[in-house]
Amino acid sequence: MKSEYTAVIKHTGNWWIGWIEEVPGVNCQERSREKLIDTLRITLREAIELNRQDALASAGPGFQEEKIAL
Repeated sequence: MKSEYTAVIKHTGNWWIGWIEEVPGVNCQERSREKLIDTLRITLREAIELNRQDALASAGPGFQEEKIAL
């Protein structure tokens, strides 16, 4: 399943800073816009995987997974 997320980016001084609107805590800063987009993509992917691992660990045995689309 492919999902889209929204990056909010801003150039300030010598830095590009950015956040992912839909996922709190995913924010980065880089010296170039292109590097910022790459770093946001990597950080988002890692955050989603860590959240998934935490959810499954918290569920314990006997859980069910259900796909939910918006």
